[in-house]
Amino acid sequence: MEPLMEIVSDDEAHNVWLLLVQTRDALFNARQKELDKYHLSIGRASMLFAITSLGDGVIPAQLSPWVFRKPNTVWEIIKRMEKDGLVTTRKDTERKNLVRVSLTKKGEELYRLASKRKSIHRIMSSLSQEELQLLKSCLKKLRDGAIKELETVNKKS
Repeated sequence: MEPLMEIVSDDEAHNVWLLLVQTRDALFNARQKELDKYHLSIGRASMLFAITSLGDGVIPAQLSPWVFRKPNTVWEIIKRMEKDGLVTTRKDTERKNLVRVSLTKKGEELYRLASKRKSIHRIMSSLSQEELQLLKSCLKKLRDGAIKELETVNKKS
């Protein structure tokens, strides 16, 4: 692959944003190549991680902010994952309008395989611990700023 040319314009914020997008896409593609051997998309791997992190019997609305997807999109992903035998859904015993999601044995096994994250560790090892912490801090600020921007835009709509 040819090295990318430096992005140069008068708008430094846009240059950094483009670099961030290129980096995200390259990281995404490297991770997806790793997950391809399990026939698993990054979206599904993220959902398996979120379900595991939030615990057995999580409700779809709790998953939505974890995977940055709208609740109806999360529900569609869950239905496809259930069809593929990765999760089960059941009605809440107390609130009939709630659905609880749990991983199946197949989902747990795929989560275990996907949680190795070798490509992520190889890529991130190019940074020192200090650089990694600085990047983490900067990315949290950017993420929080983006969330705030989305909230502002949504209030205006």
